[in-house]
Amino acid sequence: MARTDWYKDMVFYQIWPRSFCDGNGDGVGDLWGVLRKLDYVKSLGVTGIWFSPLYPSPNADFGYDVSDYRDVDPAYGDLDVFDQVVAAAHERDLKVVMDLVINHTSSEHEWFRQALADADSPYHDYYFFRKGGVDRRGRRVPPNNWDSLLGGSAWEYVESLDEYYLHTFDAAQPDLNLDNPAVRDEVEGAMRFWLDRGVDGFREDVITFVSKPKGLPSDVLGLPGARGLRLYNCGPRLRSYLMQFRRDVLANYDCMTIAEAPLVTPQRALDYIAESDTNEIDMMIQFQCMCADCFFTDYMPRKFSLNRLRRAFSSWQTELDGRGWNALYLENHDHPRVISRYGSEQYRVESGKMLAVSYLFLKGTPFVYQGQEIGMTNWYPDKTSLYEDVQTRNQHPDWPEEKRLALYHRASRDSARTPVQWTGGENAGFTTGTPWFYVNENYPEVNVEQALADPDSILNFYKKAIALRKRLPVVRDGSYQVYERNSDALYVYARETKEQKLLVVCSFTDRPVRFCPPYPFSLDDMKLLLCNYPDAGSGASFVTRPYEARVYLYE
Repeated sequence: MARTDWYKDMVFYQIWPRSFCDGNGDGVGDLWGVLRKLDYVKSLGVTGIWFSPLYPSPNADFGYDVSDYRDVDPAYGDLDVFDQVVAAAHERDLKVVMDLVINHTSSEHEWFRQALADADSPYHDYYFFRKGGVDRRGRRVPPNNWDSLLGGSAWEYVESLDEYYLHTFDAAQPDLNLDNPAVRDEVEGAMRFWLDRGVDGFREDVITFVSKPKGLPSDVLGLPGARGLRLYNCGPRLRSYLMQFRRDVLANYDCMTIAEAPLVTPQRALDYIAESDTNEIDMMIQFQCMCADCFFTDYMPRKFSLNRLRRAFSSWQTELDGRGWNALYLENHDHPRVISRYGSEQYRVESGKMLAVSYLFLKGTPFVYQGQEIGMTNWYPDKTSLYEDVQTRNQHPDWPEEKRLALYHRASRDSARTPVQWTGGENAGFTTGTPWFYVNENYPEVNVEQALADPDSILNFYKKAIALRKRLPVVRDGSYQVYERNSDALYVYARETKEQKLLVVCSFTDRPVRFCPPYPFSLDDMKLLLCNYPDAGSGASFVTRPYEARVYLYE
């Protein structure tokens, strides 16, 4: 089957199933809930759904620890209801993309159980088991100095084998050895299983980590907390593995792939997504746009900088132009809510709309995360013990409670995992049972029911913005030019084709700023298509209101 680039015309909606909608009243989001809400998803104007993992999982990392690649977690349903969801989505012209997690499995996967039970089992080589060493004091030490990205050593000792196994994330997530051809065969089999069920592609979790260097050497130059990362990020055989998956499986389906790629620059991304008949990946999820208020990780915060965000957006727009295709996002399951980060909870509605404009008119394929479209914000519990996320709980356990709590309020991805707020009623309409996790206390004011009834809501603004980007060819095909490069308040960019010019103005501040259009634009000659305030007025220039956003068209 010939592969096409249909993904370039898509707008995806990401569903983190555990917190989306509970359809059977047990307190956990599920596929029955998704079925119930498909018409709502379609009404947003999106054209595809990306499901975070639906696989069976003991939930050490909420689905990113997979115990079976060819089934659905019973908490979410079964394969029959999954097939119903895919069919119902396709009836509504919604594509379906699955998460694919192949850097590691769950420690409860049958492969790993077999590996632990017998060192001579073929499954032992599905993972990285190694003998340790002894230090000068006679103490047992791991095979190398690599760090787990969730804290501590990347090695776990197994007394019954007198060996360690590698886990670049949690100890409950042992790394798969993709150097083993049998493991790659298993991955290909899993891909075919879901593609044959009608899935339209995969979001590939930390796929740039799956190739480890030969011999697993210690990282003598790595920073504490990330030792080893520079050796396996975009590792030595990554392209070979991806090319094999494309050749053997993906090329036989009209599907798409998008890779999660921490620490990848635009130039490095082009090694994998440069458009050709043989590119290994269609798009990459970069992390640079998530670092405007932190160093590398949300748990190393710094003051938000529009200059950093502008540089991230602009570098990916310009360096991929005509060469590769961008994935556009401001929220997902791995980061706190963007209004609480880059916007303003005081001006929640205004900044939520402005943030939508800031990325929806860039070149690429946008992703909207569940709850983003109604302006959900961070969750602020009164004690750290209420947090569930393993990444959060591993952050600075030795800190005083008050200091840890302040960091978690700002940085925890649990803020993105509170149940979607459907109504102002009990449990925010998420479930008729007891929710598996805490509902954000602002649900009486921030919910889908309220937003649908308010023509000026963030939700209805998202609908307008998505419809507008789908209607304008310049958004898909136009060039990108950034203006006001040094402004700490305004993000201004233009998109241009021979037939159309689009000017986008976004204020990232509550203070008034005079905006004068850059040459050769004249506001008097352009049509105002979208604004997050009802009375935009007219004139050759204007003074911005808090978090104001405008989209102008010339044709």
